[in-house]
Amino acid sequence: MRKDLEIEAIIEDYLGGKLTAEEKTAFEELRKNDPVIDHKVVAHQLFLDAAKQYGVVMSLKQQMDQAHVQMDVEAMVDQYKPHPSILVNFWRNNRSGVAVAASFLLLMLFTVYSYLHNTKQNGSYDLMRRELANIKSNQNKLVRSLITSNNNTTPAPRGPLSPAKFGGTGFALTTNGYICTNLHVVKDADSVYVQNGKGESFKVKVVYRDSQYDIAILKIIDNAFTPLANLPYKLKRNNVEMGENVFTLGFPKDDAVLGDGYVSSRTGHSGDTTQYQVSIPINPGNSGGPLLDNYGNIIGVITAKENQVDGAAFAIKSKYVLEALDAIPQDSLGKKVAPVKKNPLVGLKRTKQINKIQDFVYMIKVYN
Repeated sequence: MRKDLEIEAIIEDYLGGKLTAEEKTAFEELRKNDPVIDHKVVAHQLFLDAAKQYGVVMSLKQQMDQAHVQMDVEAMVDQYKPHPSILVNFWRNNRSGVAVAASFLLLMLFTVYSYLHNTKQNGSYDLMRRELANIKSNQNKLVRSLITSNNNTTPAPRGPLSPAKFGGTGFALTTNGYICTNLHVVKDADSVYVQNGKGESFKVKVVYRDSQYDIAILKIIDNAFTPLANLPYKLKRNNVEMGENVFTLGFPKDDAVLGDGYVSSRTGHSGDTTQYQVSIPINPGNSGGPLLDNYGNIIGVITAKENQVDGAAFAIKSKYVLEALDAIPQDSLGKKVAPVKKNPLVGLKRTKQINKIQDFVYMIKVYN
C-alpha cells in the first residue's frame, strides 16, 4: 500500500512538472518498460483532463445561467411580431447569452465526439503482447527510493545478442516444428525466435498470416531443432458450452504461468462469434497461448482481454486454427495433430496435464 501511494505521488509530480530532469528521465524509462505504471499515468492524466474539462463546462453553465437571468423573456414574447427585425433586435439585446449557449453546446458536442472517437479507436480491447526491453541494473532509480524490479529478462542461450522487443506465447501444431500464435505478436518483426521450457531457442519464420482471425503459423527453421514426441492434445472443432472449465499456459514472465478459469460466454468482444469470452487471469505475454479444456482439447488461442473488467479475456476459437492448417500444403505439414480417440490428458490431475503439455508450449521472442 505504501509503495502504491509513493507511485501515485510520483505520477502526480510527473504530470505536474515537479520532477527534476534526472527524475523525469528515470521515470519515463520506468514507464516505458512497466505497462502497469504506464497505465496508471494514462489513467491519472485522463482524470486530470476530465476534471479540467468539467470545470470549463461548469463555468460556461454559470455564464449561461447569468445570461438567461438577464434576458427579459416576457418582454420578448409581448414584442414578438412576424417581421425579420425581431431577429435583429433579439440578437442585439441577447447576443452575449446566445454566444455562451452556443459555446456550451459546441463544447458538449466536442466532448461527446472525443469520447466516441477514443472509445472506437482505443476501445477496451487490450492485445496481450508483452514488451521485453531490458532495464540496466544501475540506471532508472528514482530519488525517492522507487527501485524497479524489472531487470529479470534472461537472454536466450541461442539467438540474437540484442534483447527481444516483444514477446508472446505459442504452441506446437505438429511434431516437425509448426507453431501457432497470434498475428499481432509477430507483426512487423524482422526476426522471430521461440524458446522452449529447457531454455533452448530456435529461429522460426512466419509461414501463414490471417489478419481476420489474428492467427499466425510459424515454422522452426533451425538445424538444432529435433522433432517432438506425439502431441498430447488435439484441436477441437466443435464449440464448447458456457461454464466449462478451462486453463492456459503462457509467458507473461520468463517462466510459464498457469491461468485457470471457465468459459463465461460463447461469443467474444462485442459479440464476436469467432471468439470465446473466458473468465481467466491473463497478462501481456499470454497472447498466442493455448486454451484447453479438462479433456486435453485445445479449444482456443488467447488473444486479448477487457481492460475495464477483471478476468474477462478472449480466445479465438480453435476451428479457425484448423482452417489455417488446411491452408498449408499437406506435404509441408507432415504429421498434423493426431486424431486420437482419447487424449493422453483425459482423467489426469491438472499438475500431470501441465507436465505433459509444457514442452509443447513456447515463449515467442520478436526482434525489430
